[in-house]
Order: sequence, then C-alpha cells, then structure tokens
Amino acid sequence: MLRTLLVSVLSATLLISCGSDDSNSNPAPDYPVLANDNTAAIDVSRGDYACYDMTTSFGLIKIAIDEKYAPATAENFKNYATLGFYDELIFHRVIANFMIQGGGFDAGLNRLETADAIEIESRNGLKNYRGRIAMARTSAPNSATSQFFINTVNNSFLNQDEASDGYGYTVFGGVIEGMDVVDAIEAVQTGSVGGMSNVPVENVFINSVREASCS
Repeated sequence: MLRTLLVSVLSATLLISCGSDDSNSNPAPDYPVLANDNTAAIDVSRGDYACYDMTTSFGLIKIAIDEKYAPATAENFKNYATLGFYDELIFHRVIANFMIQGGGFDAGLNRLETADAIEIESRNGLKNYRGRIAMARTSAPNSATSQFFINTVNNSFLNQDEASDGYGYTVFGGVIEGMDVVDAIEAVQTGSVGGMSNVPVENVFINSVREASCS
C-alpha cells in the first residue's frame, strides 16, 4: 500500500519537470542495455563514466554518471552542471526511506527555467538501488529536464520492468562517495510550503556541481 501511494505521489507531484509525451509506443532503445545489473556497486574502472563533485551544505557527494548506458541523460546532466545551473539550488523534497530530490528550485522555491525535456532511457537495465541517481519526471515519460533524485533505499518498483506505467525512471549513475551525506539529508525535518510537501524546514543547498576525476 505504501509503495503504491509513493508511486502515485511521484507521478503527480514529486517528480516535477517540463514537457509531455502521451505516446504509448515503446520502440527498441537506441542506447546500450545492461543485461544484469545485480549490484548497487559502481566500478568506475570499467570506463565510460563521468564523475562529479556535488558540494552541498551537508558535505560532499561524489557521483559517477554512466555515459555508456544512459548517454543522452548523462549529456543532459553534464550540460546543466557545466552551465552552473545547479549552483545554489536546493534539495526541495525529501522523503525518509525513499529518496532525496533536487535540481529544479532555488531557496525561495522558485522553479528555474530549463532546457527542453529529454527522452527517457529507463530501459537501459540500470536499477534504482540505494545510492543510485535517477531523473525526476512528470507522469509523461519524456518529460525529464534538470531534476534528479538519489535513492536512499532500494526502490525496485521504480525500475522499468516493475513500474506500474511501464516506463519507470531513468537511472543514470550513482553515489561513489558521500552516502553518509545523503543519509544526513534524508534525516532532516520536513514540512509543507505553498502547496509543496516534504520540503526541508531548513534549506539544504546544492552549492555546486563540478566535473571531477573518477579516481
């Protein structure tokens, strides 16, 4: 029951972005598909990762973005990071035992203008394990823009093969250092502000997102 409610919340209010796609077609993906993503661990020695230092007001979160299995999503994230788009935004929605979400709102809960929405890559085989980063979207599959969330538990019901809408959410990398910071953010007190729920009472800032070495 709880998971069903969370899926509904995610689709309706949590995963806010721009764009829409009402198509029910599901053509073969034009990106590589990982056959067996059986562990949350990320081995950057495989190559085809871009790493980023996400400096927050709670500390550093280091993220490896998968350029092989989520190429369009990885490029999209890089574009926003390179432009400094994420600087001084906040984690605007935090749900314990679920995820932390950011990348779209400033400290005044103003939603920033974004680039065009991107096509979903949720069939890439990457799973919503604890520590994995995925794109936020509306109920329309191809609506993700700048917002992302970091899973704080294994959320298999968000994976394409288990999702109630048949699409799920695109996983495009994961945390390789700083899960203690993610857990600290997850534990903050939240409330409702201007019709938005699960908003941290004290702002949790994304100070900057910069490309960094994966070593």
